[in-house]
Formats: sequence, structure tokens, C-alpha cells
Amino acid sequence: MSLTLAKILFNFTPLRVCSTKYQRNEVTTLYKHLLKQCQKLPKGPKEHYQFMIKQSFKQHINESDPERVRQIVKRSYEDCEWILKKYLTK
Repeated sequence: MSLTLAKILFNFTPLRVCSTKYQRNEVTTLYKHLLKQCQKLPKGPKEHYQFMIKQSFKQHINESDPERVRQIVKRSYEDCEWILKKYLTK
């Protein structure tokens, strides 16, 4: 998997720009969920995706559109499931 694809897979917005308490909670939950799911991956991919999650979080520090935040969160959960299936279903 390319580095660019990994960035796309885990893009989501940070806490400080979320417009509602619900959104902040949603993003916090997503961040924790993604890092927890990384623990299920083999060592190499685990380290890679942990790094990419953190980088993507920083990359979207200024995202303020609530609809865009919802799209990113939804896509992140979907992509997380895809990655887990890729590495854990053999």
C-alpha cells in the first residue's frame, strides 16, 4: 500500500476545530478506535498505520466544515474495517 493511500484512508479532523460537543466526542472516539484497532495488525503494518493516523490527525488541524468532518469520520471507519480484513483474513 502506498503512503498516499494510507493518508487517504485515515484522514479525520482534530478536536479543537469541531463545532459541537458531539463532534468532538465523535472524533475522540474515532482516534481511540483507530489506534486500538492497530494493535490487531502485524508489527510492520501496525507501526505504519499508527504513524499515519497521527499524521493525518495533524494534517486536518484546520478542518471546520461539519459535513466534511462527518464524511471523514465515516470513511475512516470504513477504511479501518477494510485494512483489518486485508491483514487478518488469510
